Amino acid sequence: MIDLANKLVEIEGMKRYYEMVSGTVKALDGVDIEVEEGERIILLGPSGSGKTTLLNCIAALDSPTGGNYSFEGKEVPRNSSEEMTTFRRENIGYVFQFFNLLQDLTVLENILLIQELAGGRDEKRARELLALVGLEDEVDRFPTEISGGQQQRVAIARSLAKRPKLLLGDELTGNLDTKTSSMVMEVLVKSCEAENITTVFVTHDESLTRYATRIIRLDSGVIISDEIV
Repeated sequence: MIDLANKLVEIEGMKRYYEMVSGTVKALDGVDIEVEEGERIILLGPSGSGKTTLLNCIAALDSPTGGNYSFEGKEVPRNSSEEMTTFRRENIGYVFQFFNLLQDLTVLENILLIQELAGGRDEKRARELLALVGLEDEVDRFPTEISGGQQQRVAIARSLAKRPKLLLGDELTGNLDTKTSSMVMEVLVKSCEAENITTVFVTHDESLTRYATRIIRLDSGVIISDEIV
């Protein structure tokens, strides 16, 4: 039984249907999930299983067409671009498969920009985050001057810069080799534990499940298993 005091996310009967010429596509078809603070959840499933759609609905990048979704006991806005943006800015960090770093800014400046957009530049914290991901010696380099694994570690530091309550990742090691993927995931786990941040990640890479505290498998828009590890 989940302790209500520590419940961050509560989803009941979430649906996301798309109307296509060929008919209705049920990307999510009645998903129930509760997420406690401090969990590291990996969403597994084949292409088309609904895992990225679920992540986007959790992030308020997309609006469910049915069901209930609350965050810290409050209903999450849907079908309102402005309210959804505010929710994301206040609560959500996101790490993408493609690093999305600004190429004409240094590693440090990429972090500082996110802080400014979130309402508060703090160079000391930015440098601390880069040290946390092992890049304290790369602060003045540009993204093109560092490796893909290092760029993803910058992206992790950037996602933590505004102290999100929930960090989401979509195939964040998809462009990295196995060794680099392991290094990035180890850095991510250490960083989120240090910052006390809850995480939910999408992947189809079974080897990454060792970094999770919980594994949820989806297929055809429904959860087929939910396992604490």
